[in-house]
Amino acid sequence: MNDTEQEGCRPLRADAARNRARILVAAAEVFAERGLDATLDEIAHHAGLGVGTVYRRFPGKEELIEALFEQAVQEVALLAEQAEAMEDSWEGLAWFLERATEMQSRDLGLRDVILYSGHGRERVAMARESIVPVVTRLVERAQHDGHLRKDFVATDVPVIELMLSSVAAYTNSLAPELWRRYLAIVLDGLVAQRSDSRTLPAGPSHAVIEAAMSCQKLRRH
Repeated sequence: MNDTEQEGCRPLRADAARNRARILVAAAEVFAERGLDATLDEIAHHAGLGVGTVYRRFPGKEELIEALFEQAVQEVALLAEQAEAMEDSWEGLAWFLERATEMQSRDLGLRDVILYSGHGRERVAMARESIVPVVTRLVERAQHDGHLRKDFVATDVPVIELMLSSVAAYTNSLAPELWRRYLAIVLDGLVAQRSDSRTLPAGPSHAVIEAAMSCQKLRRH
């Protein structure tokens, strides 16, 4: 039995747990700056740890990405539970959409981790089991209370988050908060009945649009 298998059978020592947390923080920062092509050696250097320490915790980059994904799923599930605990069902749903998108917009490396294609089916199944039940309750409660349009479905939620985080990814350098404008537009479209519209944050400048389009072209090549 190797070190990784042994650790799966017993809690990590305090120093090992601290090192693991440092590695995850460093990996998120390095991936945000350099993308998922960054190496474990680069992550070890950024964490201020020896390469051997990183490899003992995570034998390969795939295991590290999996750990970051699991952490992200847990954080999103916690946000959904907090939203469900809010008294106002509409405010809970709107708050969840805002906080989940905010989490990804602050850390675009995390967005890449979430969308990473490796072990896609296993990832989707993990997220579904952890997040979908509580998000479904958020949606159904808001519909029951008459706030949310009846033809909205829970599976619309991750698509909305993907759309908004894509706005953040393409405009982050010049307008890091621009996604909030489009969240407001989306929320106005989800309300079952309304007497007025939300006040929108400022729209994008021509410079922001040009920068976003240039970024999109670069990502295609």
